[in-house]
Amino acid sequence: MFLGRRLPLHIIMLYPCFIYNASIAVGKMRLPRWAEPFAVGLCVVLTDIPYDIVSVNFLHWTWHDTDPNIYDRHYWVPWNSYYFHACFAAGFIFWFHFTRRLICKTEKWEADKLPKELLCTVIASLLGAPSGILLFLPNYHPLHDIFKVHSEVTFFIIFTVFLLIVWTADRQPKHTKSTSTEHKTYWSTWLLILHLFIHYGSFLGIVSFMKPENEIAIGLKEPIGPCNEYAPVQTAFGMVLKKRKYLCVTDYDEKYFDFHCLPNGKPPSHGASWYTACGVPLPNYVEYVAIIATICLLGFGVYGNLHFRSGGDAVFDSATSTTQTKSKKIKQKRN
Repeated sequence: MFLGRRLPLHIIMLYPCFIYNASIAVGKMRLPRWAEPFAVGLCVVLTDIPYDIVSVNFLHWTWHDTDPNIYDRHYWVPWNSYYFHACFAAGFIFWFHFTRRLICKTEKWEADKLPKELLCTVIASLLGAPSGILLFLPNYHPLHDIFKVHSEVTFFIIFTVFLLIVWTADRQPKHTKSTSTEHKTYWSTWLLILHLFIHYGSFLGIVSFMKPENEIAIGLKEPIGPCNEYAPVQTAFGMVLKKRKYLCVTDYDEKYFDFHCLPNGKPPSHGASWYTACGVPLPNYVEYVAIIATICLLGFGVYGNLHFRSGGDAVFDSATSTTQTKSKKIKQKRN
């Protein structure tokens, strides 16, 4: 855990996998620069949905019970989790390619020297988060914070905007440097497909063959304390909302866990932040299997079309040919 136990190590490893896989797949669509980040954001959400739904219901983590920004849920996943993934991934990709055009001076998919690539990555990481936050301002904060619109609505608004941008860009003719009509698939694409197969297959397998009521989660969670103490939540528009400062074990609305596996079913005492939570049965097993299976089918369909029915790996040939040309020129000069 990092940053005051707020950043788990697995998140540092996980998000790059989501973003990289989505970025490479979307790159084969040959979208204009202004549309590509939004397509990556949508694909990251598509990758994230089964991970989020299965993980929270199997107690891989728990959410704060009364935080207004994550109060509205979809199978116990905050709608803002999907909103976050779409916007922050889009922000990162925008700044990553923008800084590479300024600093690396290479073809889009052509690698430059390691220090330059690291600099671009660091800048994109620093600017991607503020850019993602900016995308919350015109939609989520006024509608949710002021007019009390459900977060499901604000998510589908941003989803619609992203989708329209991508669809509009995809309707435009593609002008490419390559004259070859052959669809190329490199070995690296099969590694990405393998990752997707393991990713979607794992979560479909978990929800199909494992039981959350058998889960016993011991670890860092929302602190337990008095039910009448509240903490302020400052919004981007200057409003002050509130949430309970502690988890109230006698009045909480997180029905994916309880404390029945503890001795006599007694909850942890006040002040505890490292404690045991017990999984509970899915309210409708078939429904959960159906929703995860459908998302997995959609994921394979979307990524399959992006990898095998779009521009193919020929989109990366310009970088390869540029590198080879430079190498030949260097050899000629040496001779």
